[in-house]
Amino acid sequence: MIAPATLKLMQFGGLGVWEILLIVLIALILFGPRKLPELARAMGEALREFKRAASSVEESQKSSSQSERTEGKSSIRELAISLGIDVSGKTDEEILEEIKSRIRSNSS
Repeated sequence: MIAPATLKLMQFGGLGVWEILLIVLIALILFGPRKLPELARAMGEALREFKRAASSVEESQKSSSQSERTEGKSSIRELAISLGIDVSGKTDEEILEEIKSRIRSNSS
């Protein structure tokens, strides 16, 4: 039976050991032994830059969703103030419940 660590090494992204060796051999033939480390370094830098850009996009999406939630909370308070509801010292949930009760009483 093959050890799990060896099995994991053999399945690098769906490629086996022989496929990886073949790719390295072809790259060695095409680019030569001097150019191969430069190409590997460039690929590593490109991968790092891609990860950095992806994390930057994720962070901007998180911050935009947080700002949307903050805007939603302030609009609830603005609505309550326009309806004449005192918002001081109340949570957004309490304000929302008071708005709902005001709407129900007006619709009756």
